Amino acid sequence: MAGASVPPGESLREATQRKLRRFSELRGKPVAAGEFWDIVAITAADEKQELAYKQQLSEKLKKKELPLGVQYHVFVDPSGAKIGNGGSTFCALWCLEKLYGDKWNSFTILLIHSGGYSQRLPNASALGKIFTALPFGNPVYQMLELKLAMYIDFPSHMNPGILVTCADDIELYSIGESEFIRFDKPGFTALAHPSSLTVGTTHGVFVLEPSNCLEYKDLEYRGCHRFLHKPSIEKMRQFDAVCTPGYFSQHDFSGGDAPSLKLEPEYVYTDSLFYMDHKSAKKLLAFYEKIGTLNCEIDAYGDFLQALGPGATVEYTKNTSNVTKEETELVGMRQRIFHLLKGTSLNVVVLNNSKFYHIGTTEEYLFHLTSDSSLKSELGLQSLAFSISPAVPECSGNTSCFIQSILDSRCSVSPGSVVEYSRLGPDVSLGANCIISGSNITTAAVLPAYSFVCSLSLKMNGHLKYSTMAFGVQDNLKKNVKILSDIKSLQFFGICFLSCLDIWNLKVTEELFSGNKTCLSLWSARIFPVCSSLSDSVTTSIKMLNAVQNKSAFRLDNYKLLSIEEMLVYKDVEDMISHREQIFLEITLSRKRCDLETS
Repeated sequence: MAGASVPPGESLREATQRKLRRFSELRGKPVAAGEFWDIVAITAADEKQELAYKQQLSEKLKKKELPLGVQYHVFVDPSGAKIGNGGSTFCALWCLEKLYGDKWNSFTILLIHSGGYSQRLPNASALGKIFTALPFGNPVYQMLELKLAMYIDFPSHMNPGILVTCADDIELYSIGESEFIRFDKPGFTALAHPSSLTVGTTHGVFVLEPSNCLEYKDLEYRGCHRFLHKPSIEKMRQFDAVCTPGYFSQHDFSGGDAPSLKLEPEYVYTDSLFYMDHKSAKKLLAFYEKIGTLNCEIDAYGDFLQALGPGATVEYTKNTSNVTKEETELVGMRQRIFHLLKGTSLNVVVLNNSKFYHIGTTEEYLFHLTSDSSLKSELGLQSLAFSISPAVPECSGNTSCFIQSILDSRCSVSPGSVVEYSRLGPDVSLGANCIISGSNITTAAVLPAYSFVCSLSLKMNGHLKYSTMAFGVQDNLKKNVKILSDIKSLQFFGICFLSCLDIWNLKVTEELFSGNKTCLSLWSARIFPVCSSLSDSVTTSIKMLNAVQNKSAFRLDNYKLLSIEEMLVYKDVEDMISHREQIFLEITLSRKRCDLETS
């Protein structure tokens, strides 16, 4: 048992590094039958996102960043109502059937849900959460490669079926050297991680069948009596989901986003990814083909897993407290899914030495990439990942983080900031906890702490243009109001949005917002200038940011303005990839020159 000889944290780091090494050996090489996934499928919310994902996958395969001989697919949700990741799962099954007929009943399939617009981490909005860069590897790893690396042992110990996961989470685990996680039981099988009760309120929680085993193990196979979706602590206790530490009292099994369980008197087992065998997948497909069109959001976790296990009851179908938008059909659809899946078993793989991390918000992103977080040491995240930069300043455990970027030696970057796919000139000063993405800041600029700056290439009427979104890292882009008179409750960089509009000389009219006129938010506010060059675009958006900070006028009314929502419609993925490639080549040449000089 790995945990017996080395501390749990160390064995977790070693197990993670082993998986990364194994994946690295497969990058750019044809894989043997059964060695890797037969199919890797990524879901997309719309055709624009589908195209962006396909372009990036094609680029990765061309540059040999992924294992070869695997079928990589992007499956797009049908146009119309939002259908959630459960709806996307139905749709992906239909696409598999259409592409492969009966052949897919012998395949191992990885299905990654990446259909969101990443409003809480907007530097991932244009190119997708699954293509979020991480500060390690050469070429730099993105979330896709990390997912494939962390699941490297799964396909060879899996019966034909589908493993379902999300694009913005990371599961790390350590088990005995001679052990493997097996997905070979009928029905559904889910991974379970020990977590605090507080973390349990925002995840799925397993009510496990009693265990006969008294000995502690890193890996346990357990039956699940029922599954609770984002339950209250009271509900966890009511259904006997709460465990007492026992062996955990001497070990630190913190669940990534949770405080150390060593300090917790009680814990629960929370969810991450799940597997369904081919028979269960076919059952869901037959149901989807029967209903035809889906007009409500279905949650693959809440609506599939809550129907499973001998203790499952229909009551949850009426609970819409965790639903973002309640459609009239939702309860009826949930009940039909419950009756479809009732009686199907839910098997649980308990990983007692494991961690679950979520990187779906600006706060989580900055924390894991710049602070002294466990994830940093487990994955080997670097402060300087394939970049040219001055020395990285450190301050009380915090550091800045540079990913595939070129920084002039005279620029200044405060700790806690992340710069990715960007160039910073000599007279640039960056405050703490900023995110700079895809930008060229060549002229003198001072960015206050907590600035968010992200540039997009656009194709408008056949012409290449640029627009840069700029706001505060802590701004809530999703917060919306229904009527114009309420936009005073929106905040831009912590300042009343109405005051900002005055500073920019913009009038409050319906034309100020794109899209749904009863859902007004920073996401749909037409406030970002369109420019002919990337540098001009960045400079202009920084000026609008500084104007708000200094409460000094900066007129935007003579610019063509877009909302972030509109930028995603006009985005030119090819040019954004080209921008990244130019930086890559420049860094590569610079390194070769340095190597020649030192040799």
